[in-house]
Amino acid sequence: MRVLYHFPLSPFSRKIRLVLAERRLAFELKVEKPWERRAEYLQMNPAGTVPTLVEANGLVIPDSGVICEYLEEEYPDTALMGQTKAERVEVRRLVAWFDGRFAQDVTRNIIGEKFMKRLGGRGQPDANALRAGYAHLKHQIEYLGWLAETRKWLAGNNLSLADFAAAGHFSALDFAGEVDWSVSQPARDWYARMKSRPCFRPLLSDRVAGIEPPAHYADLDF
Repeated sequence: MRVLYHFPLSPFSRKIRLVLAERRLAFELKVEKPWERRAEYLQMNPAGTVPTLVEANGLVIPDSGVICEYLEEEYPDTALMGQTKAERVEVRRLVAWFDGRFAQDVTRNIIGEKFMKRLGGRGQPDANALRAGYAHLKHQIEYLGWLAETRKWLAGNNLSLADFAAAGHFSALDFAGEVDWSVSQPARDWYARMKSRPCFRPLLSDRVAGIEPPAHYADLDF
């Protein structure tokens, strides 16, 4: 059985959980607290980040970007990188946007400061970082809404890795009750479509000690 080392609040872990489930690949979850820097885990992934995927044959694949590339090559029947050259470029651009710019401006400043710091025993959140995170989040919701309103899926006509990358970040923030979906109805509608996919169901039952998700988190018709 393949094993995915993850942490529930990690958007990168969430992305891989969604992608594995969308491909109908069975896997076992093991929670890894990255702040603990376990020696055994560091042997598999020297960066100490999550997620890390370990295949049944012992192959270790660290980093969500590397895992996605591996899965696309190994299981091409469920292609998530786009159908045309232009769409593949747009998928890559948006994955880089959400896992790069969004992660830096929003996820790190809200999830990192408000929750991961406390869970890791690293003190109080930086108020300036939180303010910046919330300001960026509003603009990101508006951008997500524009994408959702002008396209069938975020990168074009087909469900792609761009949708799962965005869902990873937004679902982590939504779990923490940090997303004001009233900012953009198209963004909310897109997220409702993603939540309704079978691959999303396990995420809706996630729980983290000390964090109570809002009532709408598991509601498909929110």
